[in-house]
Amino acid sequence: MAEPQREWLEKDYYAVLGVSDTASVKDITKAYRKLARELHPDANPGDAAAEERFKEVSSAYDIIGDDDKRKSYDEVRRMGPMGGMFGGGGRPGAGGYSGDTGDIGDLLGGLFGRGGRGGRSGRGAQQQQTRAQRGSDLEAELALDFDDAVKGLETSIQLTSEAACSTCSGLGSAPGKAPAKCQHCNGRGLLDDNQGMFSMSRPCGACGGRGSVITDPCRTCRGQGTEVRPREVKVRIPAGVKTGQKIRLKGRGGPGRSGGPPGDLFVHVKVKDHPLFGRSGKDLTLEVPISFDEAVLGADVIVPTLDGDTVKMRIPAGTATGKKFRLRGKGGESDMVVSVEVAVPGELTDDQRAAVEAFAAASTQSPRSHLGV
Repeated sequence: MAEPQREWLEKDYYAVLGVSDTASVKDITKAYRKLARELHPDANPGDAAAEERFKEVSSAYDIIGDDDKRKSYDEVRRMGPMGGMFGGGGRPGAGGYSGDTGDIGDLLGGLFGRGGRGGRSGRGAQQQQTRAQRGSDLEAELALDFDDAVKGLETSIQLTSEAACSTCSGLGSAPGKAPAKCQHCNGRGLLDDNQGMFSMSRPCGACGGRGSVITDPCRTCRGQGTEVRPREVKVRIPAGVKTGQKIRLKGRGGPGRSGGPPGDLFVHVKVKDHPLFGRSGKDLTLEVPISFDEAVLGADVIVPTLDGDTVKMRIPAGTATGKKFRLRGKGGESDMVVSVEVAVPGELTDDQRAAVEAFAAASTQSPRSHLGV
C-alpha cells in the first residue's frame, strides 16, 4: 500500500482537530485556527511536544480543510485497508479484485498522481502534494487611552514573530543564487512507485516535493526562508472601539510556505478607564453632581467635554437625581449623556441647618404620600 494511503488509513484527521466527520468547512477552519494559536512554536518556545502536535494539526487541516483532498480521504477510509483493490479479499477472482478498475483508477489517479482513466498528470500531482500553505494567524494586544478609543487613530504595534527572511525575501537561497533543479526527481517533485496494475507517485524525499533544492542557502535564515525578528505593524483603530474587540489585519500574520499567502494578525484591544467619562453604546457618559438648591431652583452649570472644552447645560427647576440630559455632538463621534446626582452635604453650618429646617417647616406635602402610610 502506498505511504500516503497508509497514513490516511492510520490517522483520523477529524479526531486530530476535534471535529466530527460531518463538520462543515467553517467549523473545521475554526477548530484548526484555535489549535494552531495554542500550539504555535512562537507561543511554546522550546516545547517539542507542542511543536509536534502543531505539525500534526497542520497536516490534518491540509487534508480535510481542502474539499478535493477531503473527498479522497473520506473515500479511502470508507474503502478500508484492502477496499477490494489490492487482492487478498476480493471475490470473485482467486487472487484479487475482478470488477471494473476504471473508477478505482480514477480515484487513485486523483490521490497519487497517476493511473486510471483521466488520472492527473505528474505535474498536477506535484502541485497537489506541494500545495502552497497559508501562514499562521498571529495575535497581539494593544492598550489604548480612552480618548483614542473614542475618537479613533492610526498607530503601530511592535511584535516579534516569524517573518519572511529580510535577506533573501523568503526564497531561502543566498542573494543572487537560485535554487537548483532536484536531480533525484528531475525537477518533478515526485517519484514513481510501480504497484503492478497501478503506477503510484510519492513526494520526492530529496527535495521534499518541491522539485528544487537550495545549494547555496541564505546565511540569515539557513535556507528556511523565514526568521524570527521584531517588526512594526501599522494599524488603523476605528472610532468607538471597546475592550475585548478584535481588529483583523489581513496578511500581516505569519509568512506562507511554498508561495502560500501570509496569515492574518488579530489585534486584541484593551481600553484604559477614564477618570470622568464612560460609554454607553456609542454615547459618551458623564455624571455631574448638583447642589440641593440647583436641583430645586434650577441653574446653568458648566460641564467638561472629552476634547478639553466646556459646555453650559441648563438644569431645570425640580430636577431629581438620575435625570439624564443629552448634549448633541459632544461625545466625540456621537452624543454625550449627562446624568445628574443631587449632592447631599454630610455636614451643615448653623445657617444652612436653619435654612433647611425652615424649608421643612414650610413644606406641607410628604414625598411618600402615594405609599398610603
